[in-house]
Amino acid sequence: MGKTIWGIFLLFSLSLAVPGSNTDKKEKAYELIYKDIQLLKQNLFQMDKKIEQNREEIKTIKTMLSEMLSLLRLLQENQTDLQNEQNKIPAQYQVILEKLQTFELQLAKYAEILTEIRQGIPQVAPVEGSEEETNQTPPDRQTSEASPPAKESELPTVPPGLSDEQLSPLEVYNNAMADYLKGNFALAIEGFKLYLEKFPESPLADNSLFWIGECYFSLKQYPEAITSFNDLILNYPEGDKIPTAYLKKGLSLIELDKRDEAIAVFRLLISKFPYEEDAKIAQEKIKELGY
Repeated sequence: MGKTIWGIFLLFSLSLAVPGSNTDKKEKAYELIYKDIQLLKQNLFQMDKKIEQNREEIKTIKTMLSEMLSLLRLLQENQTDLQNEQNKIPAQYQVILEKLQTFELQLAKYAEILTEIRQGIPQVAPVEGSEEETNQTPPDRQTSEASPPAKESELPTVPPGLSDEQLSPLEVYNNAMADYLKGNFALAIEGFKLYLEKFPESPLADNSLFWIGECYFSLKQYPEAITSFNDLILNYPEGDKIPTAYLKKGLSLIELDKRDEAIAVFRLLISKFPYEEDAKIAQEKIKELGY
């Protein structure tokens, strides 16, 4: 009897203990779920912060893009204006070239006087308006001392009966220039070479060498033109035609399909003479070649 009662007590205790165990498990499960929810809330809160920060960054990027687009439009407008100005360069270059030719002829007057003084033949330039000095000057000297002509038809030619040895520096130079302007490039080359041979110390010796290169370029004899321009650059590095010599050398190389060498010459021109018109033309040629 006692064993039976003890057994019933044990069963009752077990029946009471089992429900309590299930309750503890449920409480622990709820606690874990709660903690997970709190953790998710924290994560969501942090994500909201990052999203807000990203929004601010996106706004900043949009503002920067808007400013960049405005700058790009302004740059495109400036490039358009620059292109329009560059299109005018060839015409401006031709005008400058013509003025330089006139200036050369003016210098030739003084070059002749200096050359004759060095040779021991003093010569006084006539004064405008002085009838006495004008009458004492031979007709051929009056022609050589006159203001340089603007048209090729007015350039002096070789006087009849005079040999090359009897010509003055101005006459030799003007005759060669007249042949160049008329398109007689072969004769012009001979004339300028004669000038270099007879008057190597003349202030216009470097210009004569330049025009020899120009004549060869016009005749499409590009290797000879390059040689002349190289001689000018090496022998007269301070000459006023050095920038143009670099430009024409590069153009000659292009005609010979030596583009890499031409680009190198153009870049050298730009680095040495960045403010010259020839440098601007060289920059345009580089763009045309796709470099």
